[in-house]
Amino acid sequence: MALALLAPTLLGFAPGGSGETISLTGSEPGARLDVTLTQVVDPATPTGPAGPDGPDRLVATRFRLENTGTAVYRDSPAPATHLLDVDGRRFTGIDLPTTAGPSIPAAVTLDPGATAEGFVTFRIPADAEPAAVQFALDAGLADDVGQWSLPLP
Repeated sequence: MALALLAPTLLGFAPGGSGETISLTGSEPGARLDVTLTQVVDPATPTGPAGPDGPDRLVATRFRLENTGTAVYRDSPAPATHLLDVDGRRFTGIDLPTTAGPSIPAAVTLDPGATAEGFVTFRIPADAEPAAVQFALDAGLADDVGQWSLPLP
């Protein structure tokens, strides 16, 4: 558990309280986003037949992204987002629509000053207890990592 939760600290971890906006930078010059986790729906219900397999459940997290940098932001937010549980397991976001609301687009392009908003979904074991959500630019590989504690108030 400790290793998974400490990894962001080693990479440039930017902590945030639940629902706070975290400013994150990417590896390219001028790459900067203000990222806000605004809502968590647990459990989430899929909009189609592609629901969780076996004893899994879905958790949907709503993000707002604002390009505050000088470069155009092009990325795929779902795989750049991770959910951590209290046992230190890490789950990668997926593009799976739920009744929680519209999914964030699979590919996002934001000019400076532009915003995007939508849900990123996670498939987790039914007995998992979510502890935090992480987001980073550059398909999740940027050194600057934002983390929000769960549950949201």
